[in-house]
Order: sequence, then structure tokens, then C-alpha cells
Amino acid sequence: MTEQQPRTGEVRDVPPPRPVTPAAAPVEESGLARAARAVADAVAGLVTGPADEPPADGRARSAASGLRDVVGAVATAVGSAFGGGRGQDAPGTPPPGTRSPGTALGDLLAAVAPRLPIRDGERLRRAHPGATDAEIADALVARAAKLTGAVGAATGGLSAAHWFLPPSLLTLPLELGAETVLVAAVEVVLVGELHELAGRPSSGESYLASWSAQRSVDRTAGANGLLTGAALTMLRRRIGRRLARGVPAAAPFLVGAALAGRGNRRATETLAERMRRDLFPGS
Repeated sequence: MTEQQPRTGEVRDVPPPRPVTPAAAPVEESGLARAARAVADAVAGLVTGPADEPPADGRARSAASGLRDVVGAVATAVGSAFGGGRGQDAPGTPPPGTRSPGTALGDLLAAVAPRLPIRDGERLRRAHPGATDAEIADALVARAAKLTGAVGAATGGLSAAHWFLPPSLLTLPLELGAETVLVAAVEVVLVGELHELAGRPSSGESYLASWSAQRSVDRTAGANGLLTGAALTMLRRRIGRRLARGVPAAAPFLVGAALAGRGNRRATETLAERMRRDLFPGS
């Protein structure tokens, strides 16, 4: 064996290894946040679907089935957030049993608004090459009305497997609550995209406040992008009225599909007319 020679180089100053900071435990998503993400994902799937051409009969049946799946999935998320006790909200938030359906679903819609897929004016014009702004607005309104009508009809075709029990003891199907939030979210996207098309961009919360007031953002109290206490109260009342309007079509067992579809379409078109009067005066 050869004898090992002693080292002749300088001793290197090797720094000690850095301590490894333990990874932070993942923050558990609240039930409200999970439900908001489910609604936003569902709306993104609806508004970015195929073009507005009427589908063939087989595709129409498939689309209706898909919408029923969407409403059912959102209903499950809503039930998990507000009915099952899982994923409690921040300290100080009243337990679900002390809140009316309008309040609970209004809070959910407020959490959904910043997540909604609202295109800016440039993207809207790129999606409709050669069309005037008025023609683009017509297309946006037609698509939103078609979607809200389809969601209403799909909800009317569901059986009430889950139930929402507010303090008033008025028993509402969870599917009706899910439909209300989905339809409202589609309309908030419409409100936002009409504002973007008119060159009046704002935030998701501002568009939600605009939807609640049924007026453009610059004609809405608290148009600074924040949902004030008054705006939240207005939002919850509007959601409550939407729920009440849907009850006759939902009972018994959600059989009023055609009625719900027509009612949603008419309400969306009325909202669009008000927005366009504010945003495109004289057009």
C-alpha cells in the first residue's frame, strides 16, 4: 500500500450548513373559499364554452346533463360551506344556522366576485373580429341570457336531494341556492365585460356592487371598488329576492324548469338594458 501524503493546500473556510426551515403547514381552505372556487370554476366553464351556435339535439341533451352536473356540484359545495359545519369561517362569523339564505349566499357571491373570468376590452374585441362595440355587446347579452336560462332549466330538472334549512323554517333545495349564485355570477361577468367594453374598467367587487344596484359602477354608491356595509346589505337583499322569486318554480321537487329558464333569461335581459343605458348612452 502506498503511504497517504499529507495535505499541503490551505485549509478552506467552509461555512456551516444553513439550517433548513421546516415547511409551513398548508393552510386549510375554508368552506366558504372552497364553495367560491367551485362557483368561479363552474362559471369559467360556462362562459368559455363553445360558440353561441345552437347545438344539435344530441349535443343539447349532453349540455343539459352537464349543466345539471355543474349545479349539483355547486350545491354540494354550498352545502359543505354552510350546512355541514366543515371548514368554519373566520372567528366572529356567525354559525350558518343564524344566517338567512340570502345572507349566506350573498357572502358566497362576494367571495366569488374577485375570482370571476372577466375579459378586458382588447380581449373582447379580439374574440369578435370585425364587430362593432354595439354588436359585441349584443353578443355578450345574448350569451349571458342563454346561459342563465339554461342554468334555470337545468336546475328545474333536478330532484331535491339536498335541503337548506334557514331559521325561518322555509325549506329550500340546495340546488336552488346554487342556481341563484351561478346565475348571479354569470350576470356579474356580463356587467364586468360591458364595463370593460365601454372603457370603464373596475374591480370584481365594484362589478358585484353594480349588479346589486342594477346600475353602472359610476352610478353606484361606494364605487371605490369596496363592498361597503350598505352595498353588502343591498347584495344580500337582492339575493334573497332572487331566491324568493325562484321558490314557486322549484316546488314541488324542482319541476318548474321552463318557468325558471324563462324567468332567468328575462331578468338577465332587463339587467343588460339598464347597464347599456348607463354605459352606452344614445346607442
